Amino acid sequence: MAETKRQRYESRAKALKNERSSWEPLWQDISDNIEPMRTRFHRTEVNRGDKNLRGNIVDNTGTMAARNLASGMMAGITSPARPWFELEVGDESLMEVHAVKVWLDDVAKEMRTAMAQSNIYGTLHQTYYELGTFGTACMVLEEDDEKIFRGIPLTIGQYSLATDQRGIVDTMYREFSMTVRQLVQRFGLEKCSQNVKSLYHNGSLEQWIPVVHLVEPNDERKTGKVDNRNMPFRSVYFEADAKSPELLRESGYGENPIMAPRWDVLGEDTYGTGPGAVALGDTKALQLEQKRKAQAIELYVRPPQVASSTLRTNGASIVPGSINYVDPSEFAQAGMRPVYQVEPRINELQVSLQENQRRISRAFFEDLFLMIAQADGRMTATEVVERREEKMLMLGPVLQRVHYELLDPLINRVFGIMMRNGYFPEPPEELQGHELRVSYLSILAQAQRAIAVGSIERFLGLAGNLAGVNEEVLDNIDFDQAINEYADQTGVPPTLVRPKDVVEDIRRRRQEAIEQQQAAEQMQQGVQAAKLLSETDMREGNALSAMGM
Repeated sequence: MAETKRQRYESRAKALKNERSSWEPLWQDISDNIEPMRTRFHRTEVNRGDKNLRGNIVDNTGTMAARNLASGMMAGITSPARPWFELEVGDESLMEVHAVKVWLDDVAKEMRTAMAQSNIYGTLHQTYYELGTFGTACMVLEEDDEKIFRGIPLTIGQYSLATDQRGIVDTMYREFSMTVRQLVQRFGLEKCSQNVKSLYHNGSLEQWIPVVHLVEPNDERKTGKVDNRNMPFRSVYFEADAKSPELLRESGYGENPIMAPRWDVLGEDTYGTGPGAVALGDTKALQLEQKRKAQAIELYVRPPQVASSTLRTNGASIVPGSINYVDPSEFAQAGMRPVYQVEPRINELQVSLQENQRRISRAFFEDLFLMIAQADGRMTATEVVERREEKMLMLGPVLQRVHYELLDPLINRVFGIMMRNGYFPEPPEELQGHELRVSYLSILAQAQRAIAVGSIERFLGLAGNLAGVNEEVLDNIDFDQAINEYADQTGVPPTLVRPKDVVEDIRRRRQEAIEQQQAAEQMQQGVQAAKLLSETDMREGNALSAMGM
């Protein structure tokens, strides 16, 4: 018999799940020692509060470091409180056209507004948490009738990935659960299996049903057709345990909806490693040392006791203030004393614990994101900026990967959804046939670009100093270009910088006004000279008539 679509999808899902199986022990180990609530390897783990068993976690340094890293990346890369990206074109001459710059700025503002009104920023925060903890993260961006689009954050173990020939993640199979009511609301009762229909009619609306969702390039796409089944990416839903070959939904996406950043990837690996794996050994050691410290203190405060056998029948208590009764004849022998005296070296233990905590903090870049908060108050503003920029450059390779694997596809997807639904003004004619690209303005991105900004400032400063000796040195500088370069590097809104033709018109009118003023002054001087000559007496008339005038 020919293989059905569902059988083909199930076979691919099984192969991808087997491919990721070698990573699962590492992810589980990280989860057990840093964040137990973050993994989901089994269907039954959905909506389970009893999963939050933090038995391995005595010291939460690793957990707090992972959360600080996620918050720091959120604030430093995609802060909702400030613009963090802008749009541009590769043709530099087009970027000089004011209408183009204004349109790109308006579109970027519309996109940022739509993101702020959706759940994108909450989804990004969870994605950063997963990325820092497990080294791999994944989210999906879906269209939404109310909020234009919405993000679906996934946790490690819930999905399987595959990459194309360029190493870009373009395939995702995920297994998750939906209640009967949710299935019927999303796909319609007629699309559901007979089991779900029975549960629905019996009123078991909150029964959990495992569902598989896959996204992959559409190799069956027919060129020229623009319906949901002929989009560049295929989207398929089906019930994992249903016996029938029917699918819940088969549709598609106009852009790749998968955002799967990896912290650090080795060669052709699909999954990455991150700070969680780096800090895992120190985190385990920290838990063990904290337990040993607690045991040592307990032995010091409540050491094991040796007592006379006569106290066995009478009972004994070591509670402060208690009284133990013994016969007078046995008083000398009846007593209690420690079996051995424990004197723990708490200071040495504390030093070792602090060393582990510091290594965990460095692994999660806490010294970077908490630098200003931990400043001793004696640093000047310039020192704070310099230290921040120096430390942020340490995240350069990771930042580039986040841009390439998370934010570029995110912005491309948001732009595509909003463009198709008519949320943007009509683009200027000059943009026809040109591809847009993204430029990032976040704190971390600007820290990397600060080198170029600093070189401009130092160059102009040097020129200003030399001009005090020789003004001709300023002839080497194109001040208009310097202003435009500085504005572009620092993310100044294009509406604040006048277009070239407007600047030229202002200068032309200013020059005309100067020339008119000079002509008026010359005329006034001529009038005054003529008046003076006319008032000068001579023997044969005044000086003016003597000149033949």
